Amino acid sequence: MTQLGLGLDLSTKRTRKREFLDEMRRVVPWSRLIALIEPHYPKGKTGRPPFPVATMLQIHFMQQWFGLSDPAMEEALYDVPLYREFAGLGEG
Repeated sequence: MTQLGLGLDLSTKRTRKREFLDEMRRVVPWSRLIALIEPHYPKGKTGRPPFPVATMLQIHFMQQWFGLSDPAMEEALYDVPLYREFAGLGEG
């Protein structure tokens, strides 16, 4: 006997968290914030190249909105596809 699916279409459900992040994507002045930060952001001339400033800014905002520590945010980025999508990180 095989286990039946729950009939959930996980790709189209509009959760409160998704609605919130979609609204934040629209209302936060991302390009203006990035323009303020970018001159001070590491250029990655040595060592591992830094993540794009937009990605780091979006991750920082999610940490604040959802009350996550650095380790908890890192784990959430592995576990929650919605967070990766918001931060502009690929699925791979």
